[in-house]
Amino acid sequence: MKPENISQLPPYYAPFADAPLRILQISDCHLYANPGRCLAGLNTQSTFDAVLDLIEQEFGSTDLILATGDLVHDASPQGYARLRERLEQMASPVYCLPGNHDSPAVMSQTLNRGKVQMLEMVQLQNWLIVMLDSTVPGREGGHLGAAQLEILEHQLQQNIHCHALICLHHHPLPINSAWMDRMVLDNPTVFFQIIDRFAQVKGILFGHIHQEYMSWWKQVQLLGVPSTCIQFTPQLDQFNLDRVPPGLRWLELHPDGSIETGVRRLSAMPTKLDLSVAGY
Repeated sequence: MKPENISQLPPYYAPFADAPLRILQISDCHLYANPGRCLAGLNTQSTFDAVLDLIEQEFGSTDLILATGDLVHDASPQGYARLRERLEQMASPVYCLPGNHDSPAVMSQTLNRGKVQMLEMVQLQNWLIVMLDSTVPGREGGHLGAAQLEILEHQLQQNIHCHALICLHHHPLPINSAWMDRMVLDNPTVFFQIIDRFAQVKGILFGHIHQEYMSWWKQVQLLGVPSTCIQFTPQLDQFNLDRVPPGLRWLELHPDGSIETGVRRLSAMPTKLDLSVAGY
């Protein structure tokens, strides 16, 4: 049965081609209503703009940009409006999903126009991209409710001929970092039971962890991405800021279902990072 809340907005179709789909992922931008505000000493608007400038300089032929949550730290309409205005300037469509710092309702009211959309799925060539909402109001950790799991299963069933990339904000499995793993997806078993039933799933893309990450669930790639602002040091049990620059993930989705991917960062770490902060 088709879930009642499946988006009525039409998916974006591109004609089949031998060339791979070129997709970029940005995440955890943590913008504010006030563009002058900083997070751990970094001006998040400035670093966000710098990453988008990098995209425009080096990734001109991109088919799609995916923005995987924590886009506006204070969930303000002003922050989302400025995010949308900046993303509208990009050459590619941008599809967004919420993170634990976002308000899905405010996002939907502000972003769903022009190139910047919140869709539950998009089909490009022979690839299906499913965008899930793993947020829980008032909680930092993630959960996929029954409606989201229905969306996942329904879209995979209805598009069995397509390779699939699944996107959500929260990491679905622990990453060997105790403080971050307290905010992991809390119902991965039922999520992966669905994934295991559909061999066309090739990758799971997420934000939240503010660091480059890659591992496997059976034959499925699990891919995390740097933030466009502050970075977290991998594999530490306590909160710690890393000194590596902000960045993005690029992906090439090939017609045969294979994925090539990597991370591109700014050439230098922005100044004024405050390493003394104990959380965010």
